[in-house]
Amino acid sequence: MGGTSAISILEEIILQTVRSTAPGEWKVLVVDEGSKKLIDAVVKEDDILELNVTNVEQIEERRPMNKDMDAVYILSPLPHIVDCVMADFERRRYRRSFLIWTSEGDKVFYKNANKDEANGATKESEISEKDKIWVTNRHLHMKDLLEKLVEDFKKFRAENPQFEEDAAQGQSSIGSINNIKDMLAGLPQFQAGKEAYALHLGMAQDAMDMFQARRLGDIASVEQSLATGLDEDYKKPKNLADQVVRLLDDEGVSASDRLRIIIQYLLYRDGLLPADTQKLLAHAGLPAQDGEVIHNLDLLGAHITRVLKDPRPVATTRASRMQPPPPDSDDSGLSRYEPALKTMLEDYIRGQLDQLNFPFTKPHLDASEGLAGGETLAQTSLRSAKPTWARTRPSTREPQQRIIVFMAGGATYSESRACYEVSEALNKDVFLATSHMVTPSLFLRQVGDLSVDRRRLNLPVERPKPRAPDHLFEREPPAPRPTQPLASGLPQGPRQNQQPPVAGMASLSVGGGHANGSANNHPLPTPPQSSAGSATIKLGKEKEPEKKKKHHFFSSRKDR
Repeated sequence: MGGTSAISILEEIILQTVRSTAPGEWKVLVVDEGSKKLIDAVVKEDDILELNVTNVEQIEERRPMNKDMDAVYILSPLPHIVDCVMADFERRRYRRSFLIWTSEGDKVFYKNANKDEANGATKESEISEKDKIWVTNRHLHMKDLLEKLVEDFKKFRAENPQFEEDAAQGQSSIGSINNIKDMLAGLPQFQAGKEAYALHLGMAQDAMDMFQARRLGDIASVEQSLATGLDEDYKKPKNLADQVVRLLDDEGVSASDRLRIIIQYLLYRDGLLPADTQKLLAHAGLPAQDGEVIHNLDLLGAHITRVLKDPRPVATTRASRMQPPPPDSDDSGLSRYEPALKTMLEDYIRGQLDQLNFPFTKPHLDASEGLAGGETLAQTSLRSAKPTWARTRPSTREPQQRIIVFMAGGATYSESRACYEVSEALNKDVFLATSHMVTPSLFLRQVGDLSVDRRRLNLPVERPKPRAPDHLFEREPPAPRPTQPLASGLPQGPRQNQQPPVAGMASLSVGGGHANGSANNHPLPTPPQSSAGSATIKLGKEKEPEKKKKHHFFSSRKDR
């Protein structure tokens, strides 16, 4: 499908922001954990480093001081991230700082087991907007996808004659996805096309295996009748209760799918007798806590119970706006239900949207004209129109009007697909924004949590708030003082930890001999007569009585 890619727009915005910030100067890009996920999802790091960026640093981690370099901050608007920025500003970590606030996003990867290798290694492949096969086929139904992949592969063979010759030698025929994968495995010269087709053929095969193993074809047929109130012939369905019970008794249907079928039947009937609900749970063999999920539907405004002789209608239907497809249509019957979002977008573009349910937030010039009237006015005004002859070169794609839809509380993948279909059919760029994507299993868990004690839910609003790391507020240690040069003539290097010669000094005598009177050693030279020498001799005489006293003490003890 054609149209503008929000990821491509975001990639250009990020690169242009870094390019235009401190142009011509070398700089550091500073991100946080959340903004790093967003940038990595749409931009390659090499593309950023080519824009005079020396390094990409994370603000929560330890970073060196770089007072001679500019810094470009792309950060998430969170309190603890603001504290990190203020800590950088206080310490003047960089020369100049440029702040850009953003939001979050994630990459999408697909893990594919490489069956061509003996060890069965698993390869992780990124799925992005640059993958043309993914962009073109991601919203197709399984049957249409398989047929298109086979047709695209035939076209790929026709465009590569060498591939055709090699395939003819191997006598391979394009009869199934496995045959195509075998042909690709034996042709290493078509590496780029091989990897692209191998990835998507593997994804299609895995999805088809799951589709068959979980009996999703039979489930979807009943679900479409319950959701639309019409069968595959666009008539009032018959024997739905028997079809529901048959699926509940089927062991090939998973427990979550059984619970989902019971909920859909409850909504279709606008409530059941409590005894009938218990019979359905018994057929499904579901645990008691799943009954709590059904009970919590009442908190969302659904009717889950009925009484005898209830005046309410038995079933509601959306068939008033649904029209049977033309006879030559290739409708499989498994996608008859259309989300309310698709109807809302179509009404908005045609100027028929109910203004009571969707009022304008600002005064509108002519609300009755809607979007269609505004387009007519813009097209007939020569003042705002750009002359076609002034274009320097033809554009490959004319700009389209953009519509941004925000789904509070999460959006489903069928609603995302509806936006693509409206964009393609009505020549508009429709962007879907939401807090998160809702899957059937996530929806069932969230409905079950409505009756759980709030303290057990671990809600994000009640979790401890993240704090800036303590090391951002630590002071730098003082720089070591330079060592003083030693005086000339003295030996360089560290002093040795030597012990004073106490024992040798104790045996010395001022008179030049040893204290024990031994004359075996040479006498000491006579020191020069000076005041210092006199003081030394005097000090020796003052200690003499103490020595005698000690000798007398030991001698008196010996006499005893």
